[in-house]
Amino acid sequence: MAPEIKPPLHPNPPPLVRVSGTHREMGRQIGEACRKQVQHGVENGRNLVADAYQQLELTWAGAQIQARKYLPFAQERYPQYVDELMGIAEGADVGFEDLVVINAMEAVTMDALHLTRCTSMAVNDERTADGHVLLAHNEDWVPEDEDDVFIVLAKPKSGPPFLAMTYGGLLPNIGFNAYGIAQMCDSVYPSDSRIGTPRTVVSRAVLASKTPDEAIRHMLSAQRAAGYNHMLVHESGELYSVEVSARRFAILYGDAGYIVHTNHYLSENMQQVEREPEDLVASRVRYFRALRLIKREDQHTIKTLQTIQRDHVNFSNSICNHSIDASNPLDREKTVNAMVMDLTAREMHIAWGNPCENPYHTYHLDA
Repeated sequence: MAPEIKPPLHPNPPPLVRVSGTHREMGRQIGEACRKQVQHGVENGRNLVADAYQQLELTWAGAQIQARKYLPFAQERYPQYVDELMGIAEGADVGFEDLVVINAMEAVTMDALHLTRCTSMAVNDERTADGHVLLAHNEDWVPEDEDDVFIVLAKPKSGPPFLAMTYGGLLPNIGFNAYGIAQMCDSVYPSDSRIGTPRTVVSRAVLASKTPDEAIRHMLSAQRAAGYNHMLVHESGELYSVEVSARRFAILYGDAGYIVHTNHYLSENMQQVEREPEDLVASRVRYFRALRLIKREDQHTIKTLQTIQRDHVNFSNSICNHSIDASNPLDREKTVNAMVMDLTAREMHIAWGNPCENPYHTYHLDA
């Protein structure tokens, strides 16, 4: 029986922002349309750094100095996405340096953000009732950013159209594009992090990929600062988890028609550079729970994946995360949205907030 919980309610769908043009123009359109969300996201970042001063010994001015070190790598490898950030800053009337901090927050805080409860899973046409390719992701983050969630439907002047979720001033990176490439990101905690291209910039590039090979090459971009687990799904039914650190990677393949990942490394190669794995017990519990639930169904549907997303085993550190009562500000988090994507139909179904209490709304990539 699920515990009694009172998460925030969002009966209305997240805002949809339609953008097009150059990267600078798209960024400016995002900033103008979501000025309140971007400004609030910067304010939340400032408050998080201030509240965690005892652990980080870092001021916002210091965070700006740290983030500035990562910017040249992003400008050299992906100047178009730095242009997007500049456009967002202009449109939202926030400082560009503030947005750089927000998009390099994990690096700037030296991964002291203990946000370890995202869950991703996917099933291909062999494991679905209608032969579609489906993927699901619970996005867990600080609760203050939940109100800042929005959806971007982009038609770049150069690059494929895409549909993605983001919040605050973050570059969009979780979603899918018109070439049938989908990405979900789970934070992992390598010990070999370095100054380089921030993870959010690398993952934004994946959404511009035309093939799985190209997408993986972006994930392994030279001089990356660290890495995510990138769950990569292709419309053909190919399923990958690409586990990345600053200097290593491993590719896991969903050869049984399903794949699951949380926030710890699964490959032996990557476990050698995992920082403080004993802190990731909750991630392991969620992984095995989600894996069991995925394997239990022979033929999945959108609704079966949504049921998994609502699961409360190991509450509050459950798949549907409600861990908002932690004493350490760097540990507070919850599920700020839950997505099920039908890659075959080019649809995104998203619950804004905890999916146990909030309805799903549907968006289409009408490219």
